[in-house]
Amino acid sequence: MNRATLLVLSSYLLLLLAGCTHTPPQPVHLHRLEKVMFATPPDQLQQTLKNHADEFSTPLLTLYPDDPAFMQQVEGFVADPVVHRLYELVDSTFGDMQQQSEQLGDALARMREACPAIRYDKLYTYISGTFDYANRIVANSHECLVSLDQYVLPSTAQYSYFGTPLYIVRQSQPQYLVPDCIAAMAREHIAMPDGEPSLLDYMLAEGKALYLTSLCLPQTPDSILLRYSSEQYAWMQHNEEHVWTFFLQNNLLFQNDYLSIHNFIDEAPQTNAFRAKEGTSAPRTTQYIGLRIVRQYMKKSGATVQQLFAETNSQKILNESNYRPNR
Repeated sequence: MNRATLLVLSSYLLLLLAGCTHTPPQPVHLHRLEKVMFATPPDQLQQTLKNHADEFSTPLLTLYPDDPAFMQQVEGFVADPVVHRLYELVDSTFGDMQQQSEQLGDALARMREACPAIRYDKLYTYISGTFDYANRIVANSHECLVSLDQYVLPSTAQYSYFGTPLYIVRQSQPQYLVPDCIAAMAREHIAMPDGEPSLLDYMLAEGKALYLTSLCLPQTPDSILLRYSSEQYAWMQHNEEHVWTFFLQNNLLFQNDYLSIHNFIDEAPQTNAFRAKEGTSAPRTTQYIGLRIVRQYMKKSGATVQQLFAETNSQKILNESNYRPNR
């Protein structure tokens, strides 16, 4: 092989490699209300909030710096020693949040690839100063608000701030923040059937949200997406068939009486219906099975994420998935 041929081949290989180079997505800019509030001297707080009015203009936040009663509440909130301790925990845990910003940037880039119709423009963070785990992340169609103090609760005691139960404290850790954000965004774009949703509707809605989250965070284990301990995840893997059989034998799939099905949906230390000892059986069993059904459906149907999210016929998804436990 002569020198000219080698040069041509080398140039071709360089072009090929250049075309395969992955350009890292830009980190997401997080609008951090807690930084603004706690870094500002009390006598400058009102003017500072006015100066940042455009930045924090969103229906997800209610800021009224011109209202004296509102400002009195804000000043008392910032001066509260318990809240200030929460801020210190947040700051020592997350710092400038560069890691989360980069993870979210990559995840949102993957989200746009998987479903171009879903785009998130602004992400906000704040400190709620109270136990509100159910609303730790709130999203609308294009914005997301994160309560950072719900992700720094110490796990050294049975009860933490505001009497938070231990099973919630275990889920209030930093590694769950980014997956929770993506799942919350996904839920805002999932169509639900008319009327009261059945257990199967809940199951597949959660499965859809977790499916997109797994596409956006491909290196994140399912146990983190599901917020399961290693013991809970192992239990769910081992008992998947038992749980599914329980749903079928008790005619629960199409049950839409919330009181009859909430135990399989709500946060809890375990699922009481399966009578496992404390801390062994998994809670939210519908999430695990919903994700399994959706994955099998997507493999067989060839549907896009947008089509998946628009499909409200849960029976159709179940049938076409040909779901079988532990397969």
